[in-house]
Amino acid sequence: MVYITSWDDFVERSVQLFRADPEKTRYVMKYRHSDGKLVLKVTDDKECIKFKTDQAQDAKKMEKLNNIFFTLMSRGPDADISEVGGKEQMEAQAPKKGRGRKQ
Repeated sequence: MVYITSWDDFVERSVQLFRADPEKTRYVMKYRHSDGKLVLKVTDDKECIKFKTDQAQDAKKMEKLNNIFFTLMSRGPDADISEVGGKEQMEAQAPKKGRGRKQ
């Protein structure tokens, strides 16, 4: 069990761990409200890496990591994750115009 202090290193190593063995890799989030600490853990039962933070701004980073894992799990471990973004990127896209009822 290794705590990684750099967020970028944690994301890079967790993606590598998932791509090496996608069937056995799991991603766990644990938040303790009493301490205000968030712990993210990625493991494949051979290697375990963790990231611990108490900063509220890291919640957006966690959301981006969730999106990366959702992409890898749904499209496969060889999917391109360079286009994966967080909530702010989704909101920046223009809304699609449908054929629905005008209000």
